[in-house]
Amino acid sequence: MTQAMKKQRMSQITEALKAVYPQAACALEWNGEPWKLLIMGRLSAQCTDARVNLVCKELFERYPTPKELAEAPLSELEKIIRPCGLYHVKAQNVKDACRMLVEDFHGTIPHTMEELLKFPGVGRKVANLLLGDLYGTGGIVADTHCIRICGRFGMYPETLKDPVKVEKIMNELVLPAERCDFCHRVVQFGRDVCSARAPRCAECPIRTLCEHAKKQ
Repeated sequence: MTQAMKKQRMSQITEALKAVYPQAACALEWNGEPWKLLIMGRLSAQCTDARVNLVCKELFERYPTPKELAEAPLSELEKIIRPCGLYHVKAQNVKDACRMLVEDFHGTIPHTMEELLKFPGVGRKVANLLLGDLYGTGGIVADTHCIRICGRFGMYPETLKDPVKVEKIMNELVLPAERCDFCHRVVQFGRDVCSARAPRCAECPIRTLCEHAKKQ
């Protein structure tokens, strides 16, 4: 496919996903409190959103503000965060990120990629999630669902697994105003239909727009 054809295809796919999932919503239950999305985004690395939601229910009940979380004993944070995996690093990152947020940014999540990447444990994926959900300015969130599914759509080789390259490719193909909701819809679509091990191509509502499905 040429670049123009890919753009047209992604426009069709974006509209098709809207029809299937009219309400695009972040799978992380941050309840409209931006600092919570920062923490949950960090905890989501190599962990399911469902588990992060469960763990954070206890975490935020125990420490309801960034300041309290920053001052929490590391051992207590590790105990709560343990089910998310990599809990030593994640607990330290959470504590340090909350301290930075309070001391350096007066509790407000910054508006730029450059500033967000200063937070411990925050990479481009989480930064784009924050920019998209909070400010409507984020790029594509190249998580495992997005990387897998957009490759299957035919936007790049399915063997490509580099999130930075995927983000760059997909930013060229999805309109800025659509990126945030598109990414949330792709996550849901990946769970419901286009799973890693067994994509349900025969039942897929957008199979006519997918290169992978055409090969089946």
